[in-house]
Amino acid sequence: MASHVYTADVRWTRDGDFAANAYSRGHTWRFDGGVEVPASASPTVVPLPHSVEAAVDPEEAFVAAISSCHMLWVLDLARQNGMVVEAYKDSASGVMARIAPRKMAITEVTLRPKMTVCALAAPDLAFVEDLHKMAHELCFIANSVISEIKVEPQPVRLVAPKPGAA
Repeated sequence: MASHVYTADVRWTRDGDFAANAYSRGHTWRFDGGVEVPASASPTVVPLPHSVEAAVDPEEAFVAAISSCHMLWVLDLARQNGMVVEAYKDSASGVMARIAPRKMAITEVTLRPKMTVCALAAPDLAFVEDLHKMAHELCFIANSVISEIKVEPQPVRLVAPKPGAA
């Protein structure tokens, strides 16, 4: 794949007393497909009401980006290996920790992917683990960060194949 530039348009307008540090951290992310996402500092970093609890914060987005990239690779690798995935859920989490005085970082991200597959028998556990290992190695986002990323695949759920479904 040739190199590609990805863009995001981040917009903020002052709302509140800037000099007194009493201004809103709420802002908007706009992406090339037209999606607009409300964003803000995390309420754990900037207390309410100066952050927006209902918005996505950069730390959540970081964890979600890693999880999403991993999932997309798992789905493609499963398909390439003849596995039919009906559903996928990941309860991912990230740990923010101090790495130096006045310096914080997401030091660890844990993915807990749980798949539902359409099959008569559960896939071999080693195969599922290898699928996740390969997905982790191929994930563009995981390859772009220095945080430790743990993958803890959850037991696969089975659903019976429907007649004639592929």
